[in-house]
Amino acid sequence: MELASYSDYAVRLVNTEEPARNKDGLTSVDAVRALFGPSVQMARRVTDADVTRFRNVRGRLRSVFEAADSGDHVLAVDLLNSLLMEFPVSPQISGHETLGEDGAPNWHMHLADHPSNATAGYAAIASMGLAFHLTSYGADRLGLCQAAPCRNAYLDTSTNRSRRYCSDRCATRANVAAYRARKRLEADASGNSGRTAVAAQPSRADGEV
Repeated sequence: MELASYSDYAVRLVNTEEPARNKDGLTSVDAVRALFGPSVQMARRVTDADVTRFRNVRGRLRSVFEAADSGDHVLAVDLLNSLLMEFPVSPQISGHETLGEDGAPNWHMHLADHPSNATAGYAAIASMGLAFHLTSYGADRLGLCQAAPCRNAYLDTSTNRSRRYCSDRCATRANVAAYRARKRLEADASGNSGRTAVAAQPSRADGEV
């Protein structure tokens, strides 16, 4: 697995909360376990205490995205570095997959963690993955959805750095809202022009034809 792909762990965690809608999907052990995806062995270590710990890490990761989204890339890096120092990992070369008829290993880097609890393990992988993504593609590739009130985190992988929304659904919703706003402005402008034209007509005296 490419190390930058671990950044998805950060996005998944951050997006369990929708602050503007006052929604929080991280309310149970099962919700925390679901974040690990296929990493069943790590998910088994989740306890009730991890729910609160995960929320704390989530807030810190969101702060990284907020700083990057606002253009304060130095702050984003500082916040991410603090997470990397608190939750270290041990990169290792792995070859559990094979290629070709000769069975040659497909050597790749893997993040091996030896955490004291499930939160530490997840935070280490998420932070390291996000760090590799940031250094590979740039801090401006970390963003928050511009379709209010969504504000979900996303990683911009577009070729022209043009992504502004977390999903096609939000992009469509924002475009429709912008279109309707333009139509309202056009209608208001047309109405004002009509009223101005009427007001500008010369008045006629009584009996005048």
